[in-house]
Amino acid sequence: MKSKSLTLLAAFAGLAAASWSQTLPPDAIAHPKPDSWPTFHGDYSGRHYSPLKEINAENVHNLTLAWVNQISMTPGDNIGGPGPAPSNTAFANTRCAPLLVDGVLYITEPNTVLAIDARTGREIWKYTWKGLPAFALGNRGVGIYGDWLFFETYDNHLVSLDIKTGKERWNKEMADVKRDYFSSVAPLVIKNHVIVGVGGDFLDVPNFAEARDPETGAVQWHFWTTAHEGDPGFKTWPNKNAVEHGGGGVWYPPTYDPELNLVYIPTGNANPVMAGQSREGDNLYTASVVALNPDTGKMAWHFQYSPHDTHDWDAAQTPILFDATIDGKPRKLLAQAHRSGLFFVLDRTDGKSILTAPFVEGLNWYKGIAPNGQPIRDPLKEPQVAGSLTSPNSSGSTGWPNPAYNPDTGLFYVGTTQSYTIFYKTDTDDQPEGYSGTERGGGITKTELRAIDVKTGKIAWKHATNVGAQSLLTTAGNLLFGSDGSGNFIAFDARTGEPLWHAGLRSSPSNAPISYMLDGHQYVLVAGGENLYAFRFQ
Repeated sequence: MKSKSLTLLAAFAGLAAASWSQTLPPDAIAHPKPDSWPTFHGDYSGRHYSPLKEINAENVHNLTLAWVNQISMTPGDNIGGPGPAPSNTAFANTRCAPLLVDGVLYITEPNTVLAIDARTGREIWKYTWKGLPAFALGNRGVGIYGDWLFFETYDNHLVSLDIKTGKERWNKEMADVKRDYFSSVAPLVIKNHVIVGVGGDFLDVPNFAEARDPETGAVQWHFWTTAHEGDPGFKTWPNKNAVEHGGGGVWYPPTYDPELNLVYIPTGNANPVMAGQSREGDNLYTASVVALNPDTGKMAWHFQYSPHDTHDWDAAQTPILFDATIDGKPRKLLAQAHRSGLFFVLDRTDGKSILTAPFVEGLNWYKGIAPNGQPIRDPLKEPQVAGSLTSPNSSGSTGWPNPAYNPDTGLFYVGTTQSYTIFYKTDTDDQPEGYSGTERGGGITKTELRAIDVKTGKIAWKHATNVGAQSLLTTAGNLLFGSDGSGNFIAFDARTGEPLWHAGLRSSPSNAPISYMLDGHQYVLVAGGENLYAFRFQ
């Protein structure tokens, strides 16, 4: 009885701490503690790297399941939003990276936010948004500022919640859903700015990133990802009409360098899709990374990965920040594996190219690499009425699921696909709209998890899988956590790619795994469909 009593007392103490002590000072994001995971990427760098190493390549075979939570999507006690009563038929679609502060996990589902005890998996509170149904669209997660949570709804509202109770503080509309805008980005908190973004992908609209005041939700600055009049990038569009229909969605969380005070925002593809006759030019700042001052929204530099994109190759892939010595000089760098199949390394102080190299074989859409590191497009590989055999297909050589970078190995890890397709232009009008092309034929020749040497662009190792792009986590324990695409969550040796451990889930991992330390135990957490799985040593 004494042992059970102590266990119950410890459990109640844990619940009390989970319910009332959560808070996240801004400097705790720049310097995360081992018992926290305070942003989508774990920190500001985008590396999805944990410095924890209690679980390592030598002992990972002892990892076992600590708890599992089947997420319920029934409406919570906390309900907000303008719509009708929330549905009881929604299902979980976990695409977020859970955040962890003071022993509590914060999970987003479509139109739902949950607080979950990180030790037990027990639900603490739930918030439900009464907006448009978003069952098929994943939500990337929340941002935290002090005692407040922030998340974007599918129908373009930024919602702020009290972190302790899940009660709504306010909600602000960012864009009109009737214009086909939608939102899914995990807000990034930088000082007293909540950085958000919206996208639109089926009707042609201009997209943007914004900074919002965490106290009130008021707009602090607004940055158009299709360069409007007065912006130097405007000259890369033929006219104002093209800009106003140009795309450039903001779909994935940015990264940030506190020393340079620059936030790096990856942008979506240009619209109309697969037909570029109404938008001659490079179409800045689509399919790019833009470096902005988070205090003012002013652009410091940009780099465009796919000028005048007509293949639906957005740049909504994580811009990872790291430092390395190049040619004998220490450099502050940014690396991105782009959907087009090219791996880019840039100097993140000014956006100058360091390296451009293919990370899959068979690419045939470009004729070479320009001195500035940009690909030189092959016009014959643009979508044609008669068809054009091109590699890769519109899904790309990788996608939105986050890669990872391990500073101990110097390797960049990414899920890849080698594919071919025939692109057809279906709308030859002077002013095409929406998806103005299609693709047929071709196929996928291989899908692999690959490790790239960031200094050379060479492939260090590769491992065959049944999935292309996938969300990854790497650790100081010489581990890389990923998937085989067949329902298995796998720990690989980060240096060699050798599988060391696996756990079969009810469905394949669907989100970015995280790792944290609580009560002297390291946990690894991953979602598979509607279930959350926490692993640790027993």
